[in-house]
Amino acid sequence: MTDAVVWHRADLRTVDNAALAAASDADRVAPAFVVDPVYYGDDGLACDARLRFLHECLADLRGQYRDLGSDLALLSGDPHERVPELLDRGFAVYVNRDVTARRGLARDEALLDREGVQVFDDDGIRRPGQRHRDGTVAVDTRATRAGEGWDDHCEAYFEREPHARPDGLGPNPVDSEVTIEEVEARHDVAPEKRGVPAGGTMAGNERLSAFVDRLTDYPRVVSPPAAAEDRSSRLSPYLTFGALSHRQVYQRVQSAPESRGREMYTSRLFWNRHYHQKLADWPGWTERAVNPVFRGLFRDEHDEDLDAAWREGRTGFPMVDAAMRALTETGYVNFRMRALAATFYVYVLKQWWRRGADFVYEHLVDADPAINYTQWQSQCNLTGVHPVRVYDPEKQLREYDPDGAFVREYVPELAPLPDEHLPAPAETPVGVQRECGVDVGEDYPYPVVDYDHEAERARERYAALADRAREALSDPRVRRRGSFSNRGRDRADDGGEDGGQTSLDDF
Repeated sequence: MTDAVVWHRADLRTVDNAALAAASDADRVAPAFVVDPVYYGDDGLACDARLRFLHECLADLRGQYRDLGSDLALLSGDPHERVPELLDRGFAVYVNRDVTARRGLARDEALLDREGVQVFDDDGIRRPGQRHRDGTVAVDTRATRAGEGWDDHCEAYFEREPHARPDGLGPNPVDSEVTIEEVEARHDVAPEKRGVPAGGTMAGNERLSAFVDRLTDYPRVVSPPAAAEDRSSRLSPYLTFGALSHRQVYQRVQSAPESRGREMYTSRLFWNRHYHQKLADWPGWTERAVNPVFRGLFRDEHDEDLDAAWREGRTGFPMVDAAMRALTETGYVNFRMRALAATFYVYVLKQWWRRGADFVYEHLVDADPAINYTQWQSQCNLTGVHPVRVYDPEKQLREYDPDGAFVREYVPELAPLPDEHLPAPAETPVGVQRECGVDVGEDYPYPVVDYDHEAERARERYAALADRAREALSDPRVRRRGSFSNRGRDRADDGGEDGGQTSLDDF
């Protein structure tokens, strides 16, 4: 008799699941998820809203398995111990590979090569085995192989037929050890964020269908933060947890009539795979600067007061403050505001990037290391190849929130100010402040720094390091870490006026 455990991680679905499709031929199939307590602690960098979204995905997945005559077993503990126990009990373990870093990478390196573990790589990512000692992939994953470039390889993944859900499964031979309710009570999961989408494949499919129906609106709503919050896809958490596969979303989007919106969102899906490829090529993206010349930049200039002002949304720059408050209150902020927050933290406040990147990662419901950390490094030019573009908060507000809808929602103390004074409240005439009932300096802080001065200082600091950074890039390992490319679908990569993202407006 063949017994197979399907070990779910970031693939919380039964459709288009390679590991499940292969395991369904076994005599007995045991779908399982290991609840690792480490991710619930202070070092887990996961807000309660993200944990609740995960739990909703697990509840939905359990329902999918019950419809098939089975169930989802929830195990508790360290996977380093629990997976070997399953192997010792005679189960084969079927698992889909993920692009991981930090603890997840250490877990996979310890477990996925064990005898009895069968790993599936059907996600559009190239994973050559040759690596340097520092973890950098030793071959060019972007190189054309047998006539197939990276974009062709990724497109082939998107276009292949999804794996079918099994017609039925027998009872799960592995019992659950804990319930979702017990996990939430044990770890005191009590989300306070508002407006968080419901987790699970059913909710994801409903959101996907609604988005495809309004796909033509996508170009108009993706950059303005208020419009993005209400009318962009908001599919990223479902992709992060694998409630939907990237291929499912791609093929559903392709079924819509041709439009600029369809083209832009398709590009976004390639962009997602592109940055997962970067993390697969070098897991160090989450830990240290790609270019060694920038390692430790601003680490010794840490200012607790400036850092707290940024985190709490009280820098005196309304667009930055609205973005940070939106992040902490809802777990979501659109790509443009994430870029603004990152560049302001590093270039303007002169703070070490890791502290800021970890804070944003903790609060995002859709937190994905392959997106968050690569984007922080790219936007803040820790690669040594991107331009130093210091986002101007006033300009961003005038262009992307001209009616002040976003700022007034998240910085309500400024709501009475006329539109023309929202970009720079400190410059509002005293008479206008008195008439509106807004006292800048009391109700809302003055700017914590002089933006123009600090932006120029940042340009000078980077210019002084530019020659050394270019020299460092002559090392093939440093160059390869970033998987730098501007071919084909990789239009969301290096170059361009938007802080290194040629298609920033697309996302």
